[in-house]
Amino acid sequence: MTGIAWSKRLVKPLVAAILVATTCVALGIWQIARLHQKQQFNAAVRAGLAAPPAAIDTLLPEGVDPEAVRYRRVEATGTFDTAHELILYGRTQRSQAGNHMLTPLRLDDGRAILVDRGWVPLDVDQPGAAAVAPPPGDVHVEGVLFSSDGGPPAVVGGAAVRESTFAKIDLEAIQSQIPYAIAPVYLLLRRQTPAQPDRFPRPAPLPELSEGPHLGYAVQWFSFAAIAAAGFVVLALRDTRDGGGADDDRSG
Repeated sequence: MTGIAWSKRLVKPLVAAILVATTCVALGIWQIARLHQKQQFNAAVRAGLAAPPAAIDTLLPEGVDPEAVRYRRVEATGTFDTAHELILYGRTQRSQAGNHMLTPLRLDDGRAILVDRGWVPLDVDQPGAAAVAPPPGDVHVEGVLFSSDGGPPAVVGGAAVRESTFAKIDLEAIQSQIPYAIAPVYLLLRRQTPAQPDRFPRPAPLPELSEGPHLGYAVQWFSFAAIAAAGFVVLALRDTRDGGGADDDRSG
């Protein structure tokens, strides 16, 4: 009977240890998966940036898969359409709060691509602000292509109410604000000719290519799982020892 009572005392600690260890292992595996995703992202960005800049018409033929050209360096010539400029709000640079200016570039062949021209201070919160206007006429730009943060552009000028600010570069939503078709990717500006008349917008930096803290977090979660298992073993051994001592006393 003493053995049965001892087993019953350990049921709840055993279940708790299994739940804690299983959860921690699952979280550790998830962190490893996130690490692999980050490594794949870094490799894709490095591969794209390693290629020389290509003309936009060669990288963006009709029906191109946006995923196939993301992170590629590109150059294009066109005219900025400030009448359909938008604000990407809530962006910081050099620890300063601000926004990004999103301006369509009308290309020489009649197409258009959305250009993230860079960061501006918070007081520049209106599209088409004269203080951050791009050079007039033809502008040659160089930048890096990125895919949409939402769906691909589909409906041209379909929105009943015009929006001027966006929380992310969702080309599907942005396309509804522009009366002509835009490319299925956008361009993060690196440089332009002629240069920007004023010091703003300031080109935004490329994504940081670090692996982040995922490996360290994974080690922590696996350590917590091991601690939970070891804790139960210690508890079971102690319970066995205490139960054995009680049996010896009763038998005497």
